[in-house]
Amino acid sequence: MTVRVLVVDDHELLRAGLVTVLESDPGIEVVGLAGDGPTAVRMTHELRPDIVLMDVEMPGGDGITATARLREELPGTRVLILTMFDLDDYVTEALRAGASGFLIKTTDPHDLVARVHACADGDTTLSPTIMERLIDTFVNSHNREPVPAGVAQLTDRERDVLRAMSGGMSNAEIARHLCLAETTVKTHVARILAKLDVRDRVQAVVVAHRFGLAG
Repeated sequence: MTVRVLVVDDHELLRAGLVTVLESDPGIEVVGLAGDGPTAVRMTHELRPDIVLMDVEMPGGDGITATARLREELPGTRVLILTMFDLDDYVTEALRAGASGFLIKTTDPHDLVARVHACADGDTTLSPTIMERLIDTFVNSHNREPVPAGVAQLTDRERDVLRAMSGGMSNAEIARHLCLAETTVKTHVARILAKLDVRDRVQAVVVAHRFGLAG
């Protein structure tokens, strides 16, 4: 199935470059371009893309505010933040606003394409350096919390999947690593999120690192 993407960035040249990178993959179609947050929200309502590839700092309206609006108005659309800045405040604000991932613009083109597909498949995706810093921040600031009751409810296979998630693997990579069907992995991930009472994969990985389940 083709992944339909709306590219949002205030720099015309960068938008053109992103289109070239994304449409080099036959499984991705760029359905529109926007230069600011409000325009992105309007075009998302009109075009209904699967993924909005969203910049953060734009003069006509920032991407985090637009992400929060899309989360409220079109919760089925996934937003993948792509920015020059990997500041901790931007990461946490973007995730709280409902973003499904956060990448920096130095991401390798092949990796960007792979992460767009992963996001469309339901994965929460973060650049490795951002994931490490985010985990470190949360683990160090919550080191005295009691172990959640849901941790004891995880099966051995769910713990295997959680460890693989903590290593940054996508569902497809976990399936290959554990010799499982990808649909089975998705079921395990859904059960892990429910048992740990977390919203997404990033929060599940934070829990895994905080309580010694990551490896």
